[in-house]
Amino acid sequence: MFRGFDHFNTLDVIAGDVHFKGVTGGMGPPVLLLHGYPQTHVVWRYIAPVLARSYTIVAPDLPGYGESRTLASAPRWTKRRVAHALVDMMQALGHERFAIVGHDRGARAGYRLALDHPSRVTAYASLTVVPTIDAFEAVDKAFAMNAFHWFMLAQPADLPERMLAADPDAFIERALAKMAGGLERIDADALDAYRRAFRDPAVRHAMCEDYRAAAHEDAQHDADDRAAGNRLACPVHVLWSIEERKGQARTPLDIWRAWADEVSGRGIGGGHLQPEESHDEVLNELVPFLQRHWKTNEAQ
Repeated sequence: MFRGFDHFNTLDVIAGDVHFKGVTGGMGPPVLLLHGYPQTHVVWRYIAPVLARSYTIVAPDLPGYGESRTLASAPRWTKRRVAHALVDMMQALGHERFAIVGHDRGARAGYRLALDHPSRVTAYASLTVVPTIDAFEAVDKAFAMNAFHWFMLAQPADLPERMLAADPDAFIERALAKMAGGLERIDADALDAYRRAFRDPAVRHAMCEDYRAAAHEDAQHDADDRAAGNRLACPVHVLWSIEERKGQARTPLDIWRAWADEVSGRGIGGGHLQPEESHDEVLNELVPFLQRHWKTNEAQ
């Protein structure tokens, strides 16, 4: 899926209490690609090769997801801790400053990294995500019914883990089918990769911890930043699914403008799995966004 890329297996990247797995390739300013739930770096198989024509791409599995193994389980893997590990990983690969493109949970780790380590991030793109505190404040019946896993996976251990263990394939297949509008919209090889990862109890536990952190520490970190007036110092580009946001009073642009001075973006077609379903539209947005900040990146 990533012809011409180097796999972390050959690089043996250990940073921030994580044995990272993933791929890197290309030439030019570095761009960090962060996947979401319940996927792995494989989600970037359409995006990474195109961006690698102009950028050095780094696409890891998030800590605990896929094949990236955490070497210490405590404290909890909050987005703040994930962000710190990602900074260490990028530094280990020789990248002091970089742009970030994140989807779903990866976008949450991405904006936390940009808030906590502003000198590291030259530009940030969020696919389908608004800040965690804003998402929770907007919860209504429709959101809760559509995103029930937010609340199921965040329940105390080990109830969710036991439930997921009953039939991991059935759970992830239904989750992905709902997000994509049908499993047939996901390549068979990618779907097999997601199934294999989700069959691992350690991966399922990491996902539950991810959602527990969102409901507790991550939301509190957002609240603290909001109270302190902390904002993202880098340009922000946000894409969202028109279908998913139908009927919402505020757009993601409205929400992100409370967190950053320079915000652009728009709604696009397709469902939640934008890097897979709508990769051409995503690239049509990412390429000019990153090009606008080429000189900023090139200078680092």
